[in-house]
Amino acid sequence: MIKTSEHAPKGIIKFVLSLVISLTIFLWSLDLMTETFQIIGNDTVIRLLDIISNPFVSLFIGIFITAVIQSSSTSTSLIVAIVASGSLPLQNAVPMVMGANIGTTLTSTIVSLSYITNNKEFKNAIATGVMHDFFNILTVTILFPLEWNYHILTELSQDITHFVGFKNKTATDVAVTHSGLFDYINNYLIGITSFKPLLILLSTASLFGSIKIMSKTISNRMIGTMREKFESVFFKNNFNAFSLGAILTAVIQSSSISTTVIVPLGATGKIKLEKIFPYIVGANIGTTITALIAAVNKSEAAMNIALVHFLFNLIGTVIFLLTPGIKKIPVIYAQKFGSMTMRYKIIGFFYILVVFFILPLSLIFLGKL
Repeated sequence: MIKTSEHAPKGIIKFVLSLVISLTIFLWSLDLMTETFQIIGNDTVIRLLDIISNPFVSLFIGIFITAVIQSSSTSTSLIVAIVASGSLPLQNAVPMVMGANIGTTLTSTIVSLSYITNNKEFKNAIATGVMHDFFNILTVTILFPLEWNYHILTELSQDITHFVGFKNKTATDVAVTHSGLFDYINNYLIGITSFKPLLILLSTASLFGSIKIMSKTISNRMIGTMREKFESVFFKNNFNAFSLGAILTAVIQSSSISTTVIVPLGATGKIKLEKIFPYIVGANIGTTITALIAAVNKSEAAMNIALVHFLFNLIGTVIFLLTPGIKKIPVIYAQKFGSMTMRYKIIGFFYILVVFFILPLSLIFLGKL
């Protein structure tokens, strides 16, 4: 017992230091990325805008990038930084955020394929994994046309920022007035680097790494202590399940992790799909916190795109979790897909290749022609 008490403070100190260091790297990488995009040159910006001016291409870029790096927190933070730099108009960024929501679901779907040797568990695992996919795909199906034609998410986010009195900063204002904490490092790196895209790669890698460190540090500490309580307490009702998904994901900053840990419980049938679904929806809400943090002290447009991410998931929650007659659709289709994949296992692999890679890459390529 003495050894336990001696090691406990060391564990807490290590935990806090890991969080402080990773959060510092996260904020620094966002600052560096924003500054670099501001000076990278008009030609590069024009080429970027040409590619993503088509909303369909922008949507599938969001899907593909997030599927590859497996972190919607990272991809949405990247989008916030680019919008904050003034290089990416808000309306062009909205489809990318929608795509990021779909791309992040790949991890849980891949994990579900590991149950392929047991038909019953495989059926439940696939259904659990794709339920997250279907929620986001159906939400995009509803909101993408409305945003394309009426800009409802763009205008609603702008109304909210004006209502709460968020200070209207331009990209130039951000360059002048942002926190000076990282100024010396950023100015030094910009000064010694002739090929500025290298700084984009550096800041992207640092951003991705910092989020991974935060996710691993917190998930190891929290999820391990929660496993025994998952079924008896956290899934007692829809509110508990939703709250757990939202809070856990907001803390560990990774919906990929929080939705993946639930796949084994769904596969073994310990928790029914109807109870898991509110947890997954809550995870979608929780993952929007990272972008909101990234947008603080940035431009108004950056806060707008962070709010778009939140509003997208909030509206999806209202439609598919609270609306009678509609809220069961993702669960029903996930169950049917699970049954179909159990009979024809190749469908699961084909689904992943087409939805997350072949279709996005095809449309991105066609959009450049």
